[in-house]
Amino acid sequence: MYFDLNAQSQAHIDLLIHLGYTVIALNQTIQSKYDPKKHKNTLSDIPPRPGIVFLKRLTIILDAESEKGFNLTSNHAAFFAGYDIIALMPTTQATLSAACLTHTQPSPLTTHIISIPLTLPRLPFHLKHTLIRTAIKNGAVFEIPYTGALTAPTNWWASAREVVRVTKGKGIVVSSGAEEAGDLRAPRDIANLVSLLGLPQDAAHAALTKEPKSLVLRARTRKTYRAVLSEPTVVIPEGWQPPVTTAQESTTTPDSTSSTGKKRPREEDTSTPKDTQSKSTGEKKKKKRKKDKGGTGGTVTPS
Repeated sequence: MYFDLNAQSQAHIDLLIHLGYTVIALNQTIQSKYDPKKHKNTLSDIPPRPGIVFLKRLTIILDAESEKGFNLTSNHAAFFAGYDIIALMPTTQATLSAACLTHTQPSPLTTHIISIPLTLPRLPFHLKHTLIRTAIKNGAVFEIPYTGALTAPTNWWASAREVVRVTKGKGIVVSSGAEEAGDLRAPRDIANLVSLLGLPQDAAHAALTKEPKSLVLRARTRKTYRAVLSEPTVVIPEGWQPPVTTAQESTTTPDSTSSTGKKRPREEDTSTPKDTQSKSTGEKKKKKRKKDKGGTGGTVTPS
């Protein structure tokens, strides 16, 4: 099962399915911050297809204006509830810190994807180990869109290697992010491409399969209380009937009887052979001492 969590157009769906992707997330992008008067959910419902899972993703590009806030708050939770995945693309050091430390905490507005802008001439921030480790520990992943390897290869290779170095190959997902259908590639080709960044072959394969699958499962917990509790559903099998009791069974047993039906002996009545032997030995010693005293009690006369 291969995932592409950054499809930019519904027109690419047929090609993505042909290439072998079975879980596809359609992306909508917002610049700077969410404005309830301007932004609407433009991802219409897609007709279901057998064996294919469609998801809705929202990406907010964070710039200097976003440092004052980008309205990812509980007041607008109803709007964000319409998306399966929330992603942030920071472009400053302050927005990177906010994305890694604040918005990866469990909540109805948890961010699960931090997308790195790899096509810029250089990274606009320093990838600190403490920020990256905290985000990964909270369950977030760092996204590497492979389309930059085709459109801006020089910048993409240097920045993508830096992401792999800082994350040590953990918590990485690879997606397309392609605006043109000609930039889409098959999953195995992408795994070979990412392995050139320094990832082992199994980690490169997991970036398209295991890691995004875990991400999607964690993203579903946004609708639960602090991503911990969920409402259980009791499923009763068809044709199941409760057992019928035919007779009453006695379950009471007397305390004074043992499992064999015999009475238990009292503690004061029980005596061990060791105690009896010690008593008889003490009586013999007393008699011997009396006998010794009686034998030496006479007077001795001088000759």
